[in-house]
Amino acid sequence: MTYDLFIGDRTFSSWSLRGWLMLKAFDLPHRAHLVGLYSGTMAGDLADLAPARLVPILKTPEDDVTQDTLAMAETLHERHPDAGLWPTDPSARVLARWLVAEMHSGFTALRTDCPMDLGNSWVGYQPGDAVLRDLERLEQLWQTARAKFGQSGPWLFGDYTVADAFFAPVAGRIAGYGLPVSNAAQAYVAIQLADPLFRQWRAMGATVRYAPYPYIQPLESRPWPGPVPIQASAVEAGPSVNADCPYSGDPVTHFMEAGGKIYGFCNAFCRDKTVNDPDAWPAFMAIYQS
Repeated sequence: MTYDLFIGDRTFSSWSLRGWLMLKAFDLPHRAHLVGLYSGTMAGDLADLAPARLVPILKTPEDDVTQDTLAMAETLHERHPDAGLWPTDPSARVLARWLVAEMHSGFTALRTDCPMDLGNSWVGYQPGDAVLRDLERLEQLWQTARAKFGQSGPWLFGDYTVADAFFAPVAGRIAGYGLPVSNAAQAYVAIQLADPLFRQWRAMGATVRYAPYPYIQPLESRPWPGPVPIQASAVEAGPSVNADCPYSGDPVTHFMEAGGKIYGFCNAFCRDKTVNDPDAWPAFMAIYQS
């Protein structure tokens, strides 16, 4: 049973990030298909999925199609009730659905003024009053969830749920624009930035180069405030420590250097996503640490 997920550019598509996390975090088999959100090919890429027209789009193994992350969340929960998408406690589930729905329909100023850009972190961004009100509301919701149901783990409801997937792009916005939040909220943002799946998404997004770059700010940039990855770089040739790609198992054709050794991959994408954040990929780290 494998789903097909159609996503936009990883660096900028916050809704696509939510959809991917809902599948990836709960171990639901899927194939991701990148559509041309910024290259102008999106309408053609999605033509066979009409009337769906916005990413992310989920196609079930039975070829049913749904658009919109709220619809996806309920569809996946209905089909996989034991996967843990929503909290098991009924009261916690009520609150989690509330938070997800408000994130889905609200926070307009934050989303408009601070479009998601996981490729930059800006110095000196000055949020307007409407954005500050959105941040205040955001903190109120996070504090409520953590106080009532979040004591058993680091996430809003203890364990990772759909609510955390929905707020992952907001964590990226807070990090990227240096938005002013409390220490408690900043701690939750740090948890999101350190999540291996969030790091994988960023690393894959960074394999794409843009000219012109969307959402550029007239500000100085700083290093991304998440965990600092192992230093790595692409190289032209081996031999490599490994004969087979850590992801596909296919023979290696592309190479990178890290820690004074050469590692191989089956294509440029596998190599480049690893160069961008080696620590994010358990299959690679198993080789690196062996």
